[in-house]
Amino acid sequence: MNGLSQALELTHVSEDPKIPDDVWERFARDSERDIRDSAPKEPSARAREVTERLRRQEARGELPEGWRTGPARQQKKSRRGLWGVLGVAVAVVVAVVAVKPSLVPGDPFGGGTSSEAASSPLPEETAAPTAAPSAEASAIPTLDDPFAGSPAKRWADGAAGIAVPEAKAVGGRSKATTEQALELTRKLLVESNLDPGTLRGERPKAALDVLDPVQKDVRGLLETALIKPDRKHDPLWMFSRFDPKKVRLVGDVVKTRGRMTFKAGDHASVAVHADYTFVYPVVQTNGSTEVTRTIIRRVLDVEIPDPARYQMTPGKLTVVNWDQDINNSACDVHDGYLHPDFASSEPTGPAPSGPTTDPYDRSRPLGPNRDKACGTVSRV
Repeated sequence: MNGLSQALELTHVSEDPKIPDDVWERFARDSERDIRDSAPKEPSARAREVTERLRRQEARGELPEGWRTGPARQQKKSRRGLWGVLGVAVAVVVAVVAVKPSLVPGDPFGGGTSSEAASSPLPEETAAPTAAPSAEASAIPTLDDPFAGSPAKRWADGAAGIAVPEAKAVGGRSKATTEQALELTRKLLVESNLDPGTLRGERPKAALDVLDPVQKDVRGLLETALIKPDRKHDPLWMFSRFDPKKVRLVGDVVKTRGRMTFKAGDHASVAVHADYTFVYPVVQTNGSTEVTRTIIRRVLDVEIPDPARYQMTPGKLTVVNWDQDINNSACDVHDGYLHPDFASSEPTGPAPSGPTTDPYDRSRPLGPNRDKACGTVSRV
């Protein structure tokens, strides 16, 4: 019995004072209208559709445990008296949640693995990080979600992660020269680490063409390494390459994060410093669906010297320094390809003797004094 019926009964048992007929008729008429207006209404087609979909999901066991018996259901029980008034409004809310559950705080249906903020892209890296990225939720990478459980999931895709800073004149060199040095550095990084042909082990012609042929020690070493790789001539020092007979990339996205800076160089030059990490999701070509990741961090210093003072080729880069940190790849194989380790495969070669490191930690310095012994990774 609702509150309105109780009020009417109390009015009947009261005998004094007598209510005039016109007042009583107006009261009865208004009460009838209020009852009619507050009665539950036929739900809309959209509401019926949502209700039916939720019913089918429940029958299939797809709704989270306790969605009917948890606090939300108990709250509805305690407010059952309001259902006639709130029924339509609640149906509208259910329809909105069905379309976009993230609009409701707390993800009441439990459908997402992370919040929108946790899955949104990170802003560009504008300074050296001071710590490793926090641990992600434990998740196994799959063919459909190759970056699951990796901090790189929020990183930029491919070349979009290699941003060129705004150029300006430095060291007596023009703004145009700085722009050229930055764009050539970006091209070298893209062609060396992201180009599909390079990743399949093909000759990285576009990347080689960026390098100044006058610098024979660099260009010559890389040419030799591509033809006949060994411990002292390794193309992996500059290029990311997988053996297409054994490994292939999952999808067409490589995650990228880093930064590029410039300053006046020591050779009347524009000097560019690049520090980027590339994350490659891969699978074996033997039919296995196990996905793993190889993570490579590259630090590169290049220049465009003053042509009036140094021998150089216009439109080419001079390499001053390179360094790399390759993670989840066999250390003792020097055939010019990356060899990721898969959990389902038996380990080969000697046991790692170096330290355990986090491949996603971009705060670690790379340099000649670090331990270069073959170690292990804390995560992939």
